[in-house]
Amino acid sequence: MDTLFVALRVIVSLGVIVGLLWFVQRRLTKGRRAPRRSNAVTVVGRQGIGSKASVVVVDVDGKRFVLGVTEHAVSVLDAADTPAAAFALELDEQAAVVSQFRPRGRRAHAHPDALGGSILSPATWRQTIAAVRQVR
Repeated sequence: MDTLFVALRVIVSLGVIVGLLWFVQRRLTKGRRAPRRSNAVTVVGRQGIGSKASVVVVDVDGKRFVLGVTEHAVSVLDAADTPAAAFALELDEQAAVVSQFRPRGRRAHAHPDALGGSILSPATWRQTIAAVRQVR
């Protein structure tokens, strides 16, 4: 019987200590969390040109940079403004082209809007392929 009381006292003591440590940790770190920022750097594309070298297109604060990346260095190959307006026009043109495609097959007309906007939607993949072809 004494062993049972000793075991219960140990468990309760450990619970109090862990609870006290948790409370102190929450009290000391309250308000010190860094605010979340959106990514300032967006990788637009990457193309490998060798075993340890690649060309990377990056958008940073309204500027687009073409970078040469090797194992030992990163160098700026070209820089320009981000073509946001031109890109928006291209997307409108691509949407017009994609809308001309019609789904084929048995299940094409079963639920036309069931996957609308989803990654599983064939229209999404057609639009993606058209955008990739347009960029090249």
